[in-house]
Amino acid sequence: MPQQDHQPQFTLNEVKGCLRQNISADAGYGSEANYAYFEEHKLGNYVKYNTFHREQQKHRKPELVRKTIFRSENLPYDPEQDEFTCPANQRLTYRGTRRERTENGYWTELRHYEATGCNACPLKPECTRAKGNRHMRVSFRLRRFREQARNNLLSEHGKALRVQRNVDVESVFGQVKHNLHFRRFSLRGLEKVKTEWALVCIAHNMRKLAGK
Repeated sequence: MPQQDHQPQFTLNEVKGCLRQNISADAGYGSEANYAYFEEHKLGNYVKYNTFHREQQKHRKPELVRKTIFRSENLPYDPEQDEFTCPANQRLTYRGTRRERTENGYWTELRHYEATGCNACPLKPECTRAKGNRHMRVSFRLRRFREQARNNLLSEHGKALRVQRNVDVESVFGQVKHNLHFRRFSLRGLEKVKTEWALVCIAHNMRKLAGK
């Protein structure tokens, strides 16, 4: 499983036989780097992203719903004109493309869009904190990955995986954090942390064996 918002430490050949066909994880792992890894190695994408749960809430407060209409993923997009339309019916037009490298070495392509006439717009305080016009950077690759994840997660198989993950994973975290009172690593450095975590896992498994 790729690290949270990190590229995997190991190549596929090194962990061959360890990867499952479908990857299920919470929103902390919903990064473009991880989604790209799943696609490259033909793994099922059942990993949530940071706004997935909010999208599924049908009975939200009106003021919370209103805030979401200004988010870039909720703005109507015209692929022919390559422009977005804001809630004030103003266009955000394409200004250029920039490639950026994350701290983990992953390269992403961000397209830059800018609106016009924002200073006179009555919706500006809700839309942007910028002094001038609203600027927006969009990764269409990430949008595609999220759409894929959303469709998978809302399928019958995706719902079953989400339920099973709660049983397989969340209960373990609850045992370790609450019953073993392990909430913070005492050591520093990757190798030391790995060793400390291994000891915690051994203790957890021994408790399970004792219970049987």
